[in-house]
Amino acid sequence: MVATIPVKPAHRFDESRLHGYLLGNVPGYQGPLSVSQFEGGQSNPTFLLTTPKRSYVLRRKPPGQLARSAHAVDREFRIMRALAGTGVPVPEAFVLCEDESVIGAMFFVMSHVPGRIFADPTLPDLTPTERTALIHDYVDTLAALHALDHQALGLADYGRPGNYFERQISRWGRQYQETETERVTEMHELLAWLERSVPEQTATSIVHGDFQFGNSLIDEAEPRIAAVLDWELSTVGDPLADFTYFTGPWHAGPGERSFAELDLDALGIPAYEELVARYCARSGHPGIEHEAFYRAFHAFRSAAILQGIIRRALQGNNAGDLALTFTPAHVRALAERGLSYT
Repeated sequence: MVATIPVKPAHRFDESRLHGYLLGNVPGYQGPLSVSQFEGGQSNPTFLLTTPKRSYVLRRKPPGQLARSAHAVDREFRIMRALAGTGVPVPEAFVLCEDESVIGAMFFVMSHVPGRIFADPTLPDLTPTERTALIHDYVDTLAALHALDHQALGLADYGRPGNYFERQISRWGRQYQETETERVTEMHELLAWLERSVPEQTATSIVHGDFQFGNSLIDEAEPRIAAVLDWELSTVGDPLADFTYFTGPWHAGPGERSFAELDLDALGIPAYEELVARYCARSGHPGIEHEAFYRAFHAFRSAAILQGIIRRALQGNNAGDLALTFTPAHVRALAERGLSYT
């Protein structure tokens, strides 16, 4: 998402209205304003706002009919505000605008953090030593996030009470059914298995919800995280959901976003067991139990998210052009992966 393009026709808005709003709501903001769009991402359209003095980033809900509870830019804004100064690196969140008359949808504005994005977990262009350091920093950042006292940060009501996975299965099961365009029997089978297999929650902490390689900006000069992005799915819940999701590439079969069949030692990619030990030492967890359930759940949730992307693409509301290449066959493949853990 580092590269930008002209604003897509489906996402255009009145830039003069935005300029007027920013003048009155973002301290120090001065025009003139130039707007471009980040290419990439499949959920909330994201824009680079450039002025002579500094740059900002705007995240908005996409246009069109949306699934309930999806595209929660207000939650992204709230969590980043709460995390400011905690040591977990996030952009500075300036203002949340819930008035849809300004640009046609709820949005928020944050600081623009320079950096690199590595969507490929093999981290191309880094040396083996840099890969090791960066992957360790991902794990350490996650452990630091999970160690925070969410109540002290004003986030006591940031997640509903009760078992995190029960809530998540209910949410994504409902959202999948709302966006299903073609019945995928494997998804319904996987959902039924998850509903009857929920383990007890191991702990309660802030959960990023989508912590993966491509959702962080990496410092331009050093192998460390400059800012964690994409907090749309964040809540309060089971921290092992984050850890097992981040370590998916260590368990996925051959293909995109997988370490299968690679020489991890030669690449400087730590073994999964090393990451478990490192995370547990920093978080206090005794170990990772119920791993098959976690990985089945992540496959289901990824498939449900993908189905929502397919639905929005059919409606012409996709945030990225990649959405146009997805089909229910991709959803089925993810569901089959999830079923392999049952």
